[in-house]
Amino acid sequence: MSYSVGQVAGFAGVTVRTLHHYDEIGLLVPSERSHAGHRRYGDEDLDRLQQILFYRELGFPLDEVAALLDDPEADPRAHLRRQHELLTARIEKLQKMAAAVEHAMEARTMGINLTPEEKFEVFGDKDPEEHAEEAERRWGGTEAYAESQRRAARYTKDDWKRMQAEVASWGERYDALMEAGEPATGERAMDMAEEHRQHIGQWFYDCSYEIHRGLGEMYMSDERFKAFYDSMRPGLAEHLRDAITANAARHEA
Repeated sequence: MSYSVGQVAGFAGVTVRTLHHYDEIGLLVPSERSHAGHRRYGDEDLDRLQQILFYRELGFPLDEVAALLDDPEADPRAHLRRQHELLTARIEKLQKMAAAVEHAMEARTMGINLTPEEKFEVFGDKDPEEHAEEAERRWGGTEAYAESQRRAARYTKDDWKRMQAEVASWGERYDALMEAGEPATGERAMDMAEEHRQHIGQWFYDCSYEIHRGLGEMYMSDERFKAFYDSMRPGLAEHLRDAITANAARHEA
């Protein structure tokens, strides 16, 4: 049984681009190619990808992951034992992942083949490579970035889901605010901007009004951020930027 790159991306919750990158650097080279030259992944490839994602979730850089997995002295059970020790040390954030490692150990010992979905369920929807290099390049030297990384490392899949639900609720209320014709400089819009700032502070880092103003400008200058906010309602990115600016001004006055 073999799987296409799109199927594997769906199983593991990573992007096709991430899998292509892993192939290009030799970290995960698919064991087969179709007649047309397309990548095809077998069960052993999925096992290796599972190991890669475990190590990435633990914070290992890609070159160290490659060195660990390609160590001729280590066998799959040794990797699972090492990961189990590391995972259990992370207590709250990684309890579910530790259970997944134990599940994998049991399955291997008993000769049970896990389905692709079972192998990658623990990772949720978060791709560890997506935007990571760009974020580090932009903000890697700042305390805000370091604090964001520390906090994010503790979050569980349920934490990410709760955060997404909060964002969705905020977006629906902001959409209603714009539908009602509330100007960006109005009290309701500024209150929503303040809620946006506090959400960042709750989940990622202390977001000062100066930082928040900078984020507002980025929501307009960066097409991806603009597309994200405008997907909630056309024009929302610009409206939010102006509300952030007005909210910062009223608090700094």
